[in-house]
Amino acid sequence: MTPEQLTGQTDTHLTKVLIGKKQFQVHREVVRDLIALKDAATKAGFDLCIASGFRSFERQAAIWNGKMSGERAILDSDSQPIDPALLNESQKVNAILRWSALPGASRHHWGTDFDLYDAASVPKGNQIQLEPWEYLTGHQQHFNGWLSAHLAQFGFFLPYREDLGGVAAEPWHISHITQGETCLSSLTVTELAKQLQYQKIIGIKDVLNSLDQIYAQYIANISSVRV
Repeated sequence: MTPEQLTGQTDTHLTKVLIGKKQFQVHREVVRDLIALKDAATKAGFDLCIASGFRSFERQAAIWNGKMSGERAILDSDSQPIDPALLNESQKVNAILRWSALPGASRHHWGTDFDLYDAASVPKGNQIQLEPWEYLTGHQQHFNGWLSAHLAQFGFFLPYREDLGGVAAEPWHISHITQGETCLSSLTVTELAKQLQYQKIIGIKDVLNSLDQIYAQYIANISSVRV
């Protein structure tokens, strides 16, 4: 993949796929496995839906800049809002990275990663929030158990299965094993810095100064493919 594809600046590596009632942009080498996973979930009684798939650099930058500017909430490890006035810029960067990827470094840029939920289990009148309690003790618990047990059969794994001190645990986030590993190995610190240096990202100076640490703690620091 090209640097522009890896960092979400182009979607030329993706193709559109209908999952449920919505179309999503998916990496061409992932389509077959994703559809097979969806079909298996249906047979098991689940309405597997995608809450978030491909995300462009511009979209990720809007999320990032919104949090850095105070327009969006910054959450702590317990999903509770943090007062941004209590944080300096470097602290904001690390707090945001617990739940939101650095623009250019999101696994959602690749078309290999998806946030999943069982639509049939969401209480009527509610919307999925993608919060840990939903999957651990709430309405997505049964789906979470099935997903964890069967992902590997279809070539996927949970990159944020546990909290390793980087990105907080995300039981809804799946990644294609083969293509995800290929993309991550291609996205080096040097290439990422090159792609980010002229982008309009709030806090870019602190980001670039700490990029080695950010890469090690929040980008490469994922759960093992094998449980």
